[in-house]
Amino acid sequence: MTRRSFRDIHGILLLDKPLGLSSNQALQTARRLVGAAKGGHTGSLDPLATGLLPLCFGEATKIAGWLLGSRKAYEAEVRLGVTTTTADLEGDVVETRPVPSIDAGALDAALAALRGRIVQVPPAYSAIKQDGIPLYVRARRGEAVDVPSREVDVYRLDVLEHDGDRLRLHVECGSGTYVRSLAVDLGASLGCGAHLTGLRRLWVEPFMAPTMVTLDALRDAAAQGPDPLDGCLLPVEAGLAHIARVELDVAQTRVLGFGQPVPLGQGAIAGRCGVWGADGRLMALGEVGDDAILRVSRGFNLPPS
Repeated sequence: MTRRSFRDIHGILLLDKPLGLSSNQALQTARRLVGAAKGGHTGSLDPLATGLLPLCFGEATKIAGWLLGSRKAYEAEVRLGVTTTTADLEGDVVETRPVPSIDAGALDAALAALRGRIVQVPPAYSAIKQDGIPLYVRARRGEAVDVPSREVDVYRLDVLEHDGDRLRLHVECGSGTYVRSLAVDLGASLGCGAHLTGLRRLWVEPFMAPTMVTLDALRDAAAQGPDPLDGCLLPVEAGLAHIARVELDVAQTRVLGFGQPVPLGQGAIAGRCGVWGADGRLMALGEVGDDAILRVSRGFNLPPS
């Protein structure tokens, strides 16, 4: 295949990340196929995880960090009775214990303790950095790793299937939650230990019912030219679908264009918003204060549609 040149392209790709690739490997592969000069992802998936990985190209990278904090949903597979060094299949087995007979009531009680606002200890083998070094690097060196606990939100944690020592769970959680740690804590509560054997991300807010694109589909589109490739991307504004939309008139558009706060007057709703100019172009991610004044958080420099 001929070397693809990079271009200024702006949009969001809802990638179905394949098994075995890191999030950065998946991003760089997709970026080369799309030919985007600039790209970023909105939160890592472990190599053993599959599913939705929103990728942002061009001006969409300005909302990538903001989307990191979005609510997410997963389907998780857990094996009871075995703990590993990494809390998943990649690690060495630490301990094997018999799995007790667990009825639905006991299982739900154990899961109930893991719902809501909880304190969680992330895995030692994680990308969290201490002194600029990822914890997994320290762990692989054999260094003692002291992982600080954190508060996270688990909105849903439900059993989809229970067969002996195997569980399939539906998880909805907030930013920073480690499903591997949920598996470990569940195993500890049941008295037999556990680890994660499979994980698929189903959605990331605001992409609640995503049509995902595989790397193979992206390769097929790349072979056909730029138009099919561009058809795989969502517009930047798709990443703002779950927040308020503010449309400016001509005078307000001019004020915002000079980088000045814009008084919106009565009826303005406080909070984060997407801002569109009088010409219909997305101009900014903004925040409306209690004083009904719009202030820009991030500005966009999108070409005319």
